[in-house]
Amino acid sequence: MTVRAEPAVVFRWLCQLRVAPYSYDIVDNRGRRSPRTLTPGLESLAVGQRFASIFTLVDWVPDELVALEITEPAGIRLFGRLPLVYQTVPLPGGPEAGTTLRGDIALPRPGSALARARSVALAWGDLVMMRRQLLTLAHLSEETARSTRSS
Repeated sequence: MTVRAEPAVVFRWLCQLRVAPYSYDIVDNRGRRSPRTLTPGLESLAVGQRFASIFTLVDWVPDELVALEITEPAGIRLFGRLPLVYQTVPLPGGPEAGTTLRGDIALPRPGSALARARSVALAWGDLVMMRRQLLTLAHLSEETARSTRSS
């Protein structure tokens, strides 16, 4: 997804995933709206921090990458220990050109027919939920970048 904001701004919004999912709040956030302003201190990352209630931070590169894994027992029962990586990649032309925001999840290789059906359902569900999440984070990043440029 292309975002008209610098990688540092987009990364800062990725750090917000520590407190909310930013997808469909009615489904993923028990009906509570994900914050629309940056929460101070969330950019201070450390391995082991909780993200979006079921994920744990396993690695990060400032302004570039956040790597998560499902570690919450309920999440593992539903989805397995899925790794999830978000990346910010600067577009050619300097910081003002914008950023590509990526979200990648590694689905398990299914062995049985039931596991295949579960994997397909998870892939489609993730496509819908992550698309909403990335759109929301892109929009909020662009708003932040606009307000920073105008002030």
